[in-house]
Amino acid sequence: MRIDFVTVDVFTDKKFGGNPLAVVPDARGLAVAQMQAIAAEFNYAETTFVLPPQDAAHSAHVRIFTPRAELPFAGHPNIGTAFVLATEGKAATSGTLIFEEKAGLVRLDLIRGGTSVVGARLTPPQPLKRGGSIAPDVVAAACSLDTSDIETAGHAPCIASCGIPLLLAELKTRAALARAQPRSEIFAAHLKADFATGILLYVKDTGNVDYQARMFAPLYGVPEDPATGSANVALVGLLASLRGERDLTLNLRIGQGSDMGRPSVLEASAEKRNGEITALAIGGRCVPMMRGMLEI
Repeated sequence: MRIDFVTVDVFTDKKFGGNPLAVVPDARGLAVAQMQAIAAEFNYAETTFVLPPQDAAHSAHVRIFTPRAELPFAGHPNIGTAFVLATEGKAATSGTLIFEEKAGLVRLDLIRGGTSVVGARLTPPQPLKRGGSIAPDVVAAACSLDTSDIETAGHAPCIASCGIPLLLAELKTRAALARAQPRSEIFAAHLKADFATGILLYVKDTGNVDYQARMFAPLYGVPEDPATGSANVALVGLLASLRGERDLTLNLRIGQGSDMGRPSVLEASAEKRNGEITALAIGGRCVPMMRGMLEI
């Protein structure tokens, strides 16, 4: 069996930047074990497999795999897959795409540059849910940092989710963010894969973005992720929820991947009305990279 694939760099407008993604636009005939094996072969943070929707009113059924496991939802795989389907002529290039995923329905609005599709913006499948707090010393140990590097004035390190649970922790300095390195044994002992998919560290930035971030998910086969839409859309929701205003529109530019040579920019937004988060979105641009054929 021969299966076509396309790869794109997501959350960037430059080749060899952003987060690489492999997309199998027609995964009919593949077993789950084959999808997992293909994802491990690509060894990208994620690989997506596109299937016919279960409801004809939707655009596609999309399955997302890391090198080690399937995910119920993720950010850059959705944005890259929407871009691929639109630019490959497999989806309408106007209006909205709706993907069926394990976490629910994901809405994607295509971003256009002139007459071309250049990216996409997603609405997560679930509202923001904030879970429990995690001791700063556990986060510090998992990321090879000192406990004093963790900033707790705004919030303690905590679990947040818009369809997939992630641990969000603020750092005090950009230098601490650059110094961070994941320790798989600490993740395995204190941050089980079903408890938190990974840790997003972030710090305020004074350059052309509002925050810089890094994300580690070693138990999923992703030592570091160059751009994490699911974590950063939860982050913008968390930050908006912590603000004192009862009504707020928060727009953030978040940089990620610079410390691993894959600079990315994510455009995140949150709406708060009457003290409640009512809308979340994250988006960015994509660049096509490779196409080919898998022989299974």
